[in-house]
Amino acid sequence: MTSTRERRILKELNDIQNDKDNSGVSAAPIDSSNLMHLKGTFPGPPDTPYAGGTFQVDITIPDMYPFKSPVMKFDTKIWHPNVSSVTGAICLDTLGSGWSPVGTIKMALISLRMLLESPNPKDPQDAEVARMLMDSPNEFAQKAHDWAVKFAGAPRRDTPTHNYEQAKPAEKKKDDPKRLQGYHRDLVDRFVVMGFDIDAVVEAFNFVGIDRNGGEDYELEEAYMGDITARLLGEQ
Repeated sequence: MTSTRERRILKELNDIQNDKDNSGVSAAPIDSSNLMHLKGTFPGPPDTPYAGGTFQVDITIPDMYPFKSPVMKFDTKIWHPNVSSVTGAICLDTLGSGWSPVGTIKMALISLRMLLESPNPKDPQDAEVARMLMDSPNEFAQKAHDWAVKFAGAPRRDTPTHNYEQAKPAEKKKDDPKRLQGYHRDLVDRFVVMGFDIDAVVEAFNFVGIDRNGGEDYELEEAYMGDITARLLGEQ
């Protein structure tokens, strides 16, 4: 007899399989008899040094899932400030303090793909890589591309595409409650910690039709989480 946790994981894996052409991510058990150990994959995002590569992630489902986040690390070696160049360990709020029980394996993998688009050298897992990104963006892009070619099978490009000069962390906009448009900050922050801008999150809430609930926080249904993420990724 399958447990509630196993039934949830099976449902999530089916959803990932059915939506892989749209989401760009996939995941499956290493051994069909063990749903607690998975491998996830996703392509390197376009217009980044990782474009054209395929990245594999090891996923361990903890006993307390979904109340605790899945444990993920890169199997594919990658040159990125938020991923250890030695162990593949990942620094990402979505997989830590920013995790919510309504989060899913698919959303976590999408967040990793976005992390490749928008590295955060101010909160690094690998200080050496972060320093290179901040001090020498072109050198960083070239090395990230070299690693993507060597370890992820990306096609070689003479000049890797990137926008890291503009992507250096900017000053935060003034914390104006009007930007939340009546939504509770914690509700908005569940998506902000994934790397999305506050204004973009609020726009997605309005597009999907998320209830403001009188300005109080509440847990969004999984279907709404998926619709909001799709809107933020430009898939709606």
